[in-house]
Amino acid sequence: MALLQLMRPHQWIKNGFVFTGLVFGHGWQEPALVVTVLMAFVAFCLASSSVYVLNDLFDREQDRLHPVKCRRPVASGAVPVGRAWLLAAGLALAALWLGWEAQPSVAGYVLAYLVLNVAYTLRLKQVVLLDIFCISAGFMLRILAGTDGVDIPPSNWLLFCGLWATLFLGFIKRRAELLALQEGSADHRKVLGDYGPELLDKLIGITCTGMILSYSLYTMDPDVRRIHDTDSLLFTVPFVIYACFRYLFLLHQQSGGGDPSRELLQDRHILVAGGLWLLITLVLVT
Repeated sequence: MALLQLMRPHQWIKNGFVFTGLVFGHGWQEPALVVTVLMAFVAFCLASSSVYVLNDLFDREQDRLHPVKCRRPVASGAVPVGRAWLLAAGLALAALWLGWEAQPSVAGYVLAYLVLNVAYTLRLKQVVLLDIFCISAGFMLRILAGTDGVDIPPSNWLLFCGLWATLFLGFIKRRAELLALQEGSADHRKVLGDYGPELLDKLIGITCTGMILSYSLYTMDPDVRRIHDTDSLLFTVPFVIYACFRYLFLLHQQSGGGDPSRELLQDRHILVAGGLWLLITLVLVT
């Protein structure tokens, strides 16, 4: 159980970005392509779990200072350090193998993801702003693996929207960490000392606006309307706006927002808005 907890399977929902091309590129009509994308998804689940284990190994001393992260398996001593290293290596190798089996280009994106996150863990997470761009790049690699990696031409508007969305989630995460740790934030993570509530609130507002506008423009793009044979994707925009505003409410009024995966799975408002967005989108594009 401790090893499974160390892999953080609840975070695998983030790898849903891999399915972007399958949904918006009409790839579900080809069974072989569906299997390839599913393999890519599992490969990224294994790769992301490897990264989480690696992060816990390097952050175990700082995690012991955190009110919640101190209960993580490595920080608490539930999983020995040596066993955690073996798990991280095994997951990474399995991810690369499965990515290669899906398509060599998918393995290339998985490798890029692993290299990026090793650099992030060792150094880049301590560089203000660049740390958030690294997190965003990890999500963009997922989108590219599920589009370009499986020969589905990616939509520039969706890539642009994905960039804004992942930056938004990254800054939200930092803001939640500041709220949770307050004066001791820099002791837990040095880079938090370079952020401040006012700066993060401005960055969150900018990225939230960029995400909503870029998705709205995507739904109105003439090529998108032609590909999906519908002018009605615009009606999915209110659900995106509501989910974003709800997420901001959780951050500022409920001290939430620190773990996007948990908020997406536990908050009923976001679940309903997301479910309706997905249902209407699938009805319109299929």
